[in-house]
Amino acid sequence: MYSWGVQQTSALETEIVAVERISEYSNSPPEANWVTDKRSPAKEWPQSGKIEFKDFSMRYRHGLPLVIKDLSCIVRPGEKVLMTLLFIFVTQLIVSFPQKIGIVGRTGAGKSSLTLALFRLVEPAFGKIYIDDVDISTIGLHDIRKKLTVIPQEPLLFSGSLRSNIDPFGCHSDAEIYQALESSHLKEFVDTLPEGLSFQVAESGSNLSVGQRQLVCLSRAILKKSKILIMDEATAAVDLETDSYVQETIKEQFKDSTVLTIAHRINTVVDCDRIMVFENGQLVEFDSPTFLMANEDSFFAKMVYETTSKIPS
Repeated sequence: MYSWGVQQTSALETEIVAVERISEYSNSPPEANWVTDKRSPAKEWPQSGKIEFKDFSMRYRHGLPLVIKDLSCIVRPGEKVLMTLLFIFVTQLIVSFPQKIGIVGRTGAGKSSLTLALFRLVEPAFGKIYIDDVDISTIGLHDIRKKLTVIPQEPLLFSGSLRSNIDPFGCHSDAEIYQALESSHLKEFVDTLPEGLSFQVAESGSNLSVGQRQLVCLSRAILKKSKILIMDEATAAVDLETDSYVQETIKEQFKDSTVLTIAHRINTVVDCDRIMVFENGQLVEFDSPTFLMANEDSFFAKMVYETTSKIPS
């Protein structure tokens, strides 16, 4: 009788948690419309990949402090912007095409806020975001999200065939999939699999290495060919060899796309044309990596020194 009572009590606690979560979800504010009849962008939108933030501020929930404040900047079509920052408090910042710009600052929370904003997972507190001069708040969530591609830090894979993970909607031929695999340096591995593209991926890709999972996501992005690609700490958990594969593929396959990269490795940022350095939410430096490194007193040079000094000799 005692064990039965303990068992029933445990089951009741589990069910109460389920009820609490259902109640929480049912009371959550709904997202914006999935589609809207008022304004649907042209089928070929976006054509250039221009992104503009205008007086943009956001917070994660009502009552919480702003995590982005008064951001006004334009990312020109085809730019490669790299970000590794804590805050983005900047006004009237215009970046000219076709430079690759790195944005750096102290490591901390909030680096993925712009990703959430672009996908409208979090709506702005103030201001607007425009993509190719279209206010993304005026179009449906489906219209915006299907046009953007993100490669996150944690690769998103499902149980099923390798083919379905790379081409979930079955829009591409095997030849196109293999071409994407070759571009992402994963074809050699797939060729060793007896099942080939029919190889069964376990839930969350647990039967693949972290690097292989990330290259599967990269292959998926190559097939989609979005004009805007977001790399959200995509190489944070992979080895240097996989990191180099990813960087090489991005340069070749997305040379005509706008690429926003949230990165944690200084060597990734040094590869860009100019560096934006933020300190305490303010833009304090904006010049080439060579120029900034030549000045030992620059914020960027100090950050590089701090990073390299932590590497064991």
